[in-house]
Amino acid sequence: MLERIELEAFLILAEELHFGRTAERLHVTTGRISQTIRKLERRVGGPLFERNSRKVTLTALGEHLRDDLRPAYDQIAAGLAQAVETTRGVRIKGVVRVGFSGAWCGNLLVKAADLFRVRHPDSVVEIQEIQLLDPLGRMRAGEVDLQLTEFPIVEPDIVQGPLMFAEPRGLLVPAGHPFAAKDSVSMEDLADTTLVTIASEHIPEYWMDYYFPRRTPSGRPIPQGPATRFWPEVLVHVSMGVGVSTVAMRAQDFHSRPGLAFVPLHDAPPIDYGFLWPRTGLNPVASTYLDIVHELATPIR
Repeated sequence: MLERIELEAFLILAEELHFGRTAERLHVTTGRISQTIRKLERRVGGPLFERNSRKVTLTALGEHLRDDLRPAYDQIAAGLAQAVETTRGVRIKGVVRVGFSGAWCGNLLVKAADLFRVRHPDSVVEIQEIQLLDPLGRMRAGEVDLQLTEFPIVEPDIVQGPLMFAEPRGLLVPAGHPFAAKDSVSMEDLADTTLVTIASEHIPEYWMDYYFPRRTPSGRPIPQGPATRFWPEVLVHVSMGVGVSTVAMRAQDFHSRPGLAFVPLHDAPPIDYGFLWPRTGLNPVASTYLDIVHELATPIR
């Protein structure tokens, strides 16, 4: 029989494909995760993961084991949650509408929604992508109850909740750009290239300054390139050699393609992600869903 640490370490690593993030979610050391996975591999008699210096992937055996274990694990978790609700006399009903920016944010919301629906079958979760063109418009129009997005957001009618997680910041550059050959670049290097930005009257100026600065930390001007309205436009401009763009390094897991390279910014602060909600407050359904996202999210590094 599997020990709990073996089960959770395997399933979380199968999801994250990253030993460090798995260790953080389980609040143990990376060495403990490695030791646990090796022990499990000895037990099943074969490798569950392929590891190298760049990435971790599931083997065919690992995929089969994940697909066998995941439903049972979720069912156990849901059963415990239902038991707690029965004891407390709680039954959540209603609809929660959730927005996101960034595919990794969307993945977390969908995963939380799956668990939420198991625990609260009388409730509905509606998830929608929020476009860069108008990042706060749907919330202000009452079309979303919660939104997982990049901070900072400092607005009088919107609550910026606690941080959920943080991602290292980098540059998206053309594959043939001199920066692509470097292990990392500096914020000062932005003065030596052209920055592809975003154009929208609905984006707060302080947010633009944070993600698309006009000057380096030492005060050197950063050449401003095309102002786009949608993320696919950024990818096109960069791949065609028009300029570079700031980006979360996690984006390389979702947007890698020929003609693009992702380079870490070694002196830039990470990109913080958290929830927003109207200052008028959260309904009970949204609050319960938010608790589940907290349960599943990778802790802040």
